[in-house]
Amino acid sequence: MEFSLKTRKKEIEQLKNIDLDLLVIGGGITGAGIALQASSAKMKTGLIDMQDFGAGTSSRSTRLVHGGIRYLKTFDVQVVSDTVKERAVIHHIAPHMTQPDPMILPIYDEPDTTFTMFSVKVAMDLYDHLAGIEGDSPLTKYANYTIDKAETLKREPQLNPVNLEGAGVYLDYQNNDSRLVLENVKKAHELGCLAVSRLKAIKILHNEAKQVNGVRVKDLLDGTEFDIHAKVVINAAGPWSDEVRQTDQLTYKEARLRPTKGVHLVVDQSRLKVPQPTYFGSGTADGRMIFTIPREGKTYIGTTDTDFHGDYNHPVVEQSDVDYLLKIINRKYPTAHLTLADVEASWAGVRPLIGVEDAGNAAADAVTGASVSDSTSAPSAVSRGSSLTTADDGLITLAGGKLTDYRIMANGAMEKIAQKLHDDFGEAFVLPDSAKVKVAGGDFDSDNAEAELAKIAQAGEAVGISPADAQEIASLFGSEAAKIYDRAKQITPEPGLTLGQTAALDYSLAEEMTLTPVDYLLRRTYHVLFKNDTLDKVKVGVVNRMANYYGWDQQQLDYCTQELEQVIADSRLERLKNTN
Repeated sequence: MEFSLKTRKKEIEQLKNIDLDLLVIGGGITGAGIALQASSAKMKTGLIDMQDFGAGTSSRSTRLVHGGIRYLKTFDVQVVSDTVKERAVIHHIAPHMTQPDPMILPIYDEPDTTFTMFSVKVAMDLYDHLAGIEGDSPLTKYANYTIDKAETLKREPQLNPVNLEGAGVYLDYQNNDSRLVLENVKKAHELGCLAVSRLKAIKILHNEAKQVNGVRVKDLLDGTEFDIHAKVVINAAGPWSDEVRQTDQLTYKEARLRPTKGVHLVVDQSRLKVPQPTYFGSGTADGRMIFTIPREGKTYIGTTDTDFHGDYNHPVVEQSDVDYLLKIINRKYPTAHLTLADVEASWAGVRPLIGVEDAGNAAADAVTGASVSDSTSAPSAVSRGSSLTTADDGLITLAGGKLTDYRIMANGAMEKIAQKLHDDFGEAFVLPDSAKVKVAGGDFDSDNAEAELAKIAQAGEAVGISPADAQEIASLFGSEAAKIYDRAKQITPEPGLTLGQTAALDYSLAEEMTLTPVDYLLRRTYHVLFKNDTLDKVKVGVVNRMANYYGWDQQQLDYCTQELEQVIADSRLERLKNTN
């Protein structure tokens, strides 16, 4: 289904002229999940984001559907209970985005260790129990177990053997965060949602009774402003949710979030090779856990957790972030000797954690697994729970949470929204079972996802796409890959791109609201992050084809090229490398 610059123009006209049942502010994973559920319930729904969909926190995660076993140590059992069950649900509704990938957790006898061999087994057993990995569950094959020191080092020879006692192995899931957002948005759009990126909320609107009835927005592509009217408005803007609340001049009192920054670094597997996702205590007495995760011939490392007060639109990796991570990694993998020069790519994201209670008149409708911290708490001690509140004027705000919780958070919000539409407007909607609403690209048997994706890849090879490209297309686009293969039959490859790459780009321009090279190379695909070896060649073909597709003049071409080069330079940490 077309979802492009052309549909954007049409949908803006509709947003100007109709009254919505629901307007969602924020096109990250939370807002995208709400939009999909609302559209499934046949609500007249609008979704806006001031950036590309998923360009904020939701494309800057550790890229796991992660249960957070460490939260058991801080007694956030509810957070863990929600998330570990949810992993299997997300695998069902987005089987091309989410795949089981067992995690190894090395255990060291060292001060301030997060787990011992005894406590990790207790934690893993509780983890599995909460996830339903027991009895005749199909997930029982992923039941946790422990291994001794010798087996641990056999699996990961680069691990430091000093004080190593063994490891625990338990189920977790890999994920493609930015595409999970997009596939929710695409499905919502298919069901009737008016979804528009680069549209910024600048003022909450009210009726004569001083109740919220819409939002004034600014189109960041042409600078125009207009009003969107809706019976219900929900603020799901992640780190920007306080900023959105500030535009509601009738009720805003003070900020509620305590944003923290998380950083990840990417190195080639020739420098650090791990066979499966690995998770261990930082060994620095700061309560952090660190990941090393293999992906596409690379290994990425993360994450930091520090209070953040900078530009939410452009969080950057600082030298202190690199020093922190590499010091830990080189201690855990002493033969690696990683330095800044080894970092091929990186990303930094801002987590919208719930920091302080709202001192205003907002009523808390639901708080999921949240324990509100004070400003003296360590960042790693702040709960990853979510908060759903309604202000006196009716503005609903959903904040906090983890990517893994997004559907559960959306469920709670939808119950509140449906109740408000019923009580205040006499409208009745039947909410769908969101655990059965598949995202775009997920229309195949999730119980046999690996075999199904192999079939999808084989169909690509049958039309002349290389095996490597076909496999990547299958994993990125799932059942939507058939549309890409149809395009491949009719086109000539763009210079610098393969047939598969060209067809995938053409599809993304027409059906994924891909407006810039950064949209495509950073979020629709992971070229910027995990394909440093071929990025400089591929980027030329992508820019040229997009320029022809959109008919860019020289000024627009220069702007998009410069934006891409800056994003690549930031990812490669050229600023830090040039000062060392």
